[in-house]
Amino acid sequence: MFHPLRVAAVDRLTDDAVALTLAVPEELRATYRYAPGQHIALRRTTEPGEEIRRTYSLCAPAEEEPATLRVGIRLVEGGEFSTYALKELTVGSTVEALPPTGRFVLEPRRGRFAAVVGGSGITPVLSMAATLLAREPQASFCLIRSDRTTGSTMFLEEVADLKDRYPERFQLVTVLSREEQESGLPTGRLDEERLRALLPALLPEGGAASMDGWYLCGPLGLVEGASRALRTLEVPREHIHQEIFHAEADTNTDTGAAAAPPRPAAQPSARSVSVRAVLAGRSGTWPVDEGESVLEAVLRNRPDAPYACKGGVCGTCRVRLLGGEVHMERNYALEDEELKAGYVLACQSRPLTEKVEVDFDA
Repeated sequence: MFHPLRVAAVDRLTDDAVALTLAVPEELRATYRYAPGQHIALRRTTEPGEEIRRTYSLCAPAEEEPATLRVGIRLVEGGEFSTYALKELTVGSTVEALPPTGRFVLEPRRGRFAAVVGGSGITPVLSMAATLLAREPQASFCLIRSDRTTGSTMFLEEVADLKDRYPERFQLVTVLSREEQESGLPTGRLDEERLRALLPALLPEGGAASMDGWYLCGPLGLVEGASRALRTLEVPREHIHQEIFHAEADTNTDTGAAAAPPRPAAQPSARSVSVRAVLAGRSGTWPVDEGESVLEAVLRNRPDAPYACKGGVCGTCRVRLLGGEVHMERNYALEDEELKAGYVLACQSRPLTEKVEVDFDA
């Protein structure tokens, strides 16, 4: 459930990005415990009563019972929540937040790890690297980050601090697409071809395949290109983890979710469709109105159903499909292993059979 948290700090990172720090009351600190890489959903209710939710990754090192939560927020054109965060939120404001969630995580352990990030994709990876290096002396981390310019780069000081504190275990490679650097790599986009050439030189001892885990985060194009490059370099699929921040499609929302593909022609009669859902240990069966997703049908009857972006990006509404069939229109959150295990995104799932059964608790 959502809890109101007080804004303790609003730190300007760039002209269009801030770090928002939320104070966690002592009685809620166990509730807001998080693994490095997880995110929280923030909610704002406007005066007409409209509810706006967005997910933002936690960027600070993970703690057992955190006294504060820190997220990075970049202004998105037309983004209702990001505009509110950058232009209206101040110290002392109150923001409603769900407990942390997400499966894009790196639990500290021995080994060599690496990440390729673009823009605000640095946010969860910053938490991963900082937590790993602080807790596990037998671990190293290589961060390859892509940004437009130095001025648009989020968390410059925090990343520089990691480099100063762990010079032997933290490797940083910066690529700028719109600004020349005095030293380092030439200007240009960090695409698949460039990564295929860069990684063997950057990781001479065993190459990309010798890393114990790769973490890709950022816009869809960068993440997909990096994934293809890693597979070409014989990195096992199970070592590649990814999270999409923007899907680079016809959209002006904070999520950047892509336009939906056409639905299958064969659909059951809307009047005959029902969904049975297990949520927080309770179950119910409800009709699905024409054009509704599984999530929309459940929300009409269970307002406590979890969701955030409704764009297939954050994965907050992940459910296990127990019965029936659905058409999932978009998916930028679930990995192949989750799909094979029967998980779908409730916000993107349209019933293909008259009865559908899902489990939010699975």
